Amino acid sequence: MSTGVRRRMGVEERRQQLIGVALDLFSRRSPDEVSIDEIASAAGISRPLVYHYFPGKLSLYEAALKRASEDLAARFAEPHEGPLGTRLLRVMRRYFDFVDDHGPGFSALMRGGPAVGSSTTNALIDSVRQAAYEQILTHLGVTDAPARLELVIRSWISLAESTALLWLDGRRIPRAELELQLVHDFAALAAVSAAYDEDMALLLRTMVKDEPADGPFAELVGRLMSLAS
Repeated sequence: MSTGVRRRMGVEERRQQLIGVALDLFSRRSPDEVSIDEIASAAGISRPLVYHYFPGKLSLYEAALKRASEDLAARFAEPHEGPLGTRLLRVMRRYFDFVDDHGPGFSALMRGGPAVGSSTTNALIDSVRQAAYEQILTHLGVTDAPARLELVIRSWISLAESTALLWLDGRRIPRAELELQLVHDFAALAAVSAAYDEDMALLLRTMVKDEPADGPFAELVGRLMSLAS
């Protein structure tokens, strides 16, 4: 039988609760539209108590952003098993899961929000991009990327970001199509670079060597060949 006595949270537990509440609200609406009063109400505490743990909404937003950035970076982690095209497709599905679940917050982060432009925010965004870059390198079996490969990977990461932002504006293209298209985009960027560089050409041959006939990379080849017929 409940006594009605509420358990008092420790400092770190309360901080984590507030971060979770804020992240949930920021996921559904732009951070600019969420007030400290709403966060306090959703957490079941008073407004002054929120300020006891965070000096202002900006610091709470940055803490929520840190948790979200760690989550997003983890979406690029993928077992090194199976064809590369299939692995990248699984990564893109998890990436768009995040975008789908945190639409307004993701958009505010990339386009403008209460902490955009701060050194903390920029560092968090860069950490996600770097984590994605390093993960792709491991899938390619490369430790020290030459200039053209780095250009391909970082351009592709930027393309994934911009594609996700455009998709959030009305979701006019089916999400599954964009996930597959981004995998095709990676192969296409690598192929164009391979036309200018023998090392990239060798890497491209390695990429597609074990791709199955029904895999994403093979599908791209089939689509391109159909255009030429």
